[in-house]
Amino acid sequence: MNEAIEQMITKYNPQSSEDYENALKEVLQEIILLGLERSDFFESAAFYGGTALRIMYGLDRFSEDLDFTLLKPNPKFKLDKYFSGLERELKAFGFEVSLQRVEKGDDRKTESAFLKTNTQMILLKIQGAKFYADKIQKNQSLKIKFEVDVDPATSFSTEIKTLLLPSPFAVKTLDLPSLFAGKMHAALFRQWKNRIKGRDFYDVQWYVARNAPLKAKYLEEKMQASGVLSGPLTKNELVQLFEKRVESIDWDHAKKDVDIFLKDKNQTSLWSAKFFKDLIRNINLV
Repeated sequence: MNEAIEQMITKYNPQSSEDYENALKEVLQEIILLGLERSDFFESAAFYGGTALRIMYGLDRFSEDLDFTLLKPNPKFKLDKYFSGLERELKAFGFEVSLQRVEKGDDRKTESAFLKTNTQMILLKIQGAKFYADKIQKNQSLKIKFEVDVDPATSFSTEIKTLLLPSPFAVKTLDLPSLFAGKMHAALFRQWKNRIKGRDFYDVQWYVARNAPLKAKYLEEKMQASGVLSGPLTKNELVQLFEKRVESIDWDHAKKDVDIFLKDKNQTSLWSAKFFKDLIRNINLV
């Protein structure tokens, strides 16, 4: 196994098969980022979402998917042109994967693809991981979705962040205030169906706890684009929207969604509508 990959796995100090799967997924995410950077993807797009917050800014929970935004709208954008570069980088580090673009209609707002591989096969290739491979379900697949917003709001700001493993490379990512704005939009308006995304509220808690500012103009533009705001966004209006949202949430279900990604389950022990109402009053708009 490549020494860099061993170092990346070891830093997570996995204690269970679930820990190992989360660590493996993040290793694959970082190799995908490397492959995209070497394919000049970040000349047209930037990294954002929960995984960007995790990898680039130290969010203390694992995140499942890779989300990107184009720097300017381009409905003709296709991910296919980057597949060969991604497969080449993954294969260079010993990972056999399949990549498949998700077909959508002509009016699509996003371009999506899946990376699939066999978890057990990867674990068996990693030194010292056979114990975990023997414990997980046989032939269990590991899947990572990556998605690009091809018709984005563009009031965000970006910065360049460097990762040192598996090989030094640079990633264009939304800055922290822009990431916070994107996360707030998800917390307020994401359609859950039968699964509440408690991780959205965990991330909001993370931002506020660190006094991270929220880029109001970017959130305002995203809200206007989705038809939920017609004029300027004020802090008072944002607080009212958030308070109404948290009143509608089953917090036991919300905790179950995020706890599987946390090592310290006490992080969500105080969750309630009142907790988040008190929290949102500390928000700082810029």
